[in-house]
This record gives sequence, structure tokens and C-alpha cells, in this order.
Amino acid sequence: MYLPKQFVEPRIEELHRIVRENSLGMLLTNTAAGLEANHLPFLLDGDQQAGGILLAHVARANPVWREVANGDDVLVVFRGVHGYISPSWYPGKHETHRRVPTWNYEVVHAHGTIHVRDDEKFLRGVVARLTRQHESDQPQPWKMGDAPPDYLAEELSHIVGIEVCLTRLEGKRKLNQHHETRDREGAIRGLEERGNHGLAQAMKGTAK
Repeated sequence: MYLPKQFVEPRIEELHRIVRENSLGMLLTNTAAGLEANHLPFLLDGDQQAGGILLAHVARANPVWREVANGDDVLVVFRGVHGYISPSWYPGKHETHRRVPTWNYEVVHAHGTIHVRDDEKFLRGVVARLTRQHESDQPQPWKMGDAPPDYLAEELSHIVGIEVCLTRLEGKRKLNQHHETRDREGAIRGLEERGNHGLAQAMKGTAK
């Protein structure tokens, strides 16, 4: 990933936040058929250290778990807030017209080694934790115990677990850090007027 120093995000707590808030990751593997991309919801299991583990599962019918060997290097990409930035939002544009469009974004590249976990105990744990995470804001959260045991066992037999043991995290937050204050503030106003409050808030936080 191209990483100009003004856009590097070195703080592990910020990298973990982006992963946890944007859990649909893109798993990239290098197989005999070439590069493959699979989009999976991941659970980050780890404390505020560079290490940690990403947990997920795939359909048993998905060939990815057969195409990799335990210990193969993989990359998982997590994209945070993002959006188009119009040069018209910069006050400086209206004075000199020396401004161009851009796209602001947050992204984390999680490098690690993949390990296939084809056992029911592991899968039950992963599904239970993913469910608790994503059902937490529901009025009546669904839990695995709501499903009949035989039905649940049948469903679990159709998936395979994977772990990605992390070796390195790279973070990039491209948020107009290199622009003058008035142009940054103009871009923030433009985003807020168009409802992209997440990206606007990220830009405000970076300005502090």
C-alpha cells in the first residue's frame, strides 16, 4: 500500500477500531488459480498489540479453504469511512482554481497466516461471538439457543472456520491532513451537508 507519511495511522487502538467497526473484510489469497478475493465478516480476537487473530467462517462449498495450506500468507483489507471530496468545497479553489477532486478514506491492511479450523466446537464459538456482536443493538437479540439443536447442527456442518494469525497491521487515514485549515473545514461542511457524517467526524478528529 502506498503510504505517504502524513496519511500513516500507527496507533494500534485506531487500527483495531477500524477493523471492529467495519468487520466485513476482503480476504485475499494466492491460489493455484491465481489471486482470489472473498468478502467475510471477521471477529478480531486480540488486545491492543500488533498481534492477534481474525476469526471467520466460509461456506463448505467455497473452495478457498481447500485452496490454501495452513500457514500460507494472506491479506485481509478493512475499509472504514470514505467519500468523494469536491474541490468546490475548498475556499481556496474560488480564489486560485488550483484545487482538484480527491477521495478521502480510512483503510487497514491486516497481514497474517491462514489456518483452517474444520471442527464444530470452534465453529460454535465463532458463530456465537459474531452473533453477540452484531445482534447487540437488536430489541430482542437472536441467539444460537433460539434455533432447534438439530437444525443448528445441520447449518454448522455447511461451514468451515478460518483463523488469520496477524503478523502486521498497516493503517492509512487519508483525510486532507496536507490541506490548509480553511479548505479542510470547507470539505467537512460539504460532507456534512450531504449526510456523510462519519467521514466528516473522522476529518475533525484528525485536525485536533
